[in-house]
Amino acid sequence: MSPLAPLYRFAGRLRWWRDGNVGRFGEERAHRYLRARGYTVVARNWRPPQGGGELDLIAWERETLVFVEVKARVSGQWSAPERDIDAEKLNSLRRAARDYVRRAGAEEAEMRFDVVAITGGKIEHLRDAFPLLAPRPPFQ
Repeated sequence: MSPLAPLYRFAGRLRWWRDGNVGRFGEERAHRYLRARGYTVVARNWRPPQGGGELDLIAWERETLVFVEVKARVSGQWSAPERDIDAEKLNSLRRAARDYVRRAGAEEAEMRFDVVAITGGKIEHLRDAFPLLAPRPPFQ
């Protein structure tokens, strides 16, 4: 390894932050993070052909199909990145996941949603962050 490697990595990070690509930078970090932990990433930024959402990362962890939402912030000064996932976003993610499962023929696989929250240099992996299916309202 080159003695200048840490300097090159630091310069690369500055370039990402300066250009305003915090989201892309976060997705790249999350991708590397998951691969280092044994996940097999099969899709990035997957969108259903008919529209209606985007799945940041789709990966397999052994026999489990994992849909990963990546949220990145330069700092956690105002709020945690994962707090930006509201009900509308959840519905959009669920719709896209159902479409991916149908098209990939993975109905029999175990599935879950994870969130990778990146704040500055800190990565937090929230496994099984929310249910795959929307909770049904109680009967009235």
